[in-house]
Amino acid sequence: MNRPAMRYLPNCSLLFAELPLLERPAAAKAAGFDAVEFWWPFAEAVPADAEVEAFVTAISDAGVALVGLNFFAGDLAGPDCGVLSLPARSPEFRANLAVAASIAGRLGVRGLNALYGNRADGVSPQEQDELATENLVLAAEAVAAAGATVLVEPISGPKPYPLRTAADAVAVVDRVRAAGAPNVGFLFDLFHLGANGDDLDEAITRHFDVIAHVQIADVPGRGEPGSGELDLMGRLQTLQDKGYDGWVALEYKPSTGDTAESLHWLPRARRGAA
Repeated sequence: MNRPAMRYLPNCSLLFAELPLLERPAAAKAAGFDAVEFWWPFAEAVPADAEVEAFVTAISDAGVALVGLNFFAGDLAGPDCGVLSLPARSPEFRANLAVAASIAGRLGVRGLNALYGNRADGVSPQEQDELATENLVLAAEAVAAAGATVLVEPISGPKPYPLRTAADAVAVVDRVRAAGAPNVGFLFDLFHLGANGDDLDEAITRHFDVIAHVQIADVPGRGEPGSGELDLMGRLQTLQDKGYDGWVALEYKPSTGDTAESLHWLPRARRGAA
């Protein structure tokens, strides 16, 4: 059986970063893409209405779909890696839900990434995990009317982030689904899992049925495919052969700093949704 070709989109928090944020959707369209994703594009969990309107307008005017968006996760360039499991910051996450759900409803966002959060001093892992489950259920309920899925992602790097393997993330997905939220899925990020030394082929085999979104970057360096050592194309072919028909997000840092140059591996004819 012939499978549909993979559909690619750029993560415009990393690609086209040489441009101001609101110019990136149009740059992605000019480069041949029909869809984009972003991390949370505002500094605050609840930005001013004017900021939200400017972002929504930039997406709409560019003529691209916003397929993926992060919930507010704190300062990813600083010590944060999500806030939903942190008791002191849980109110920020909950305040963010209505804003994120509104954007999802207006723009048809299909997946919203809820970064789990680091382990915190003075709080037991059990308390954090219970809070995370509660907040992920609330997030799933908030975006259900938009037809969106909450995504759970493993992360690499030195931060005390507890979800390091595919099995770690899928265990959270299972826990949240068991708590009554069916619209929760696994964000299969080949970069983070590869950097952590997880078995990517086993992850596809064991957890394919809960993969809701895919992101790629090469290891080491988090550059474009071919800049490192991962067999990204082989793993994407496996996903396609197994029937994955979702999007593949290019969540990499161009190795030369130039987005257009970094896209040499992906012919323009393969960048659109068709």
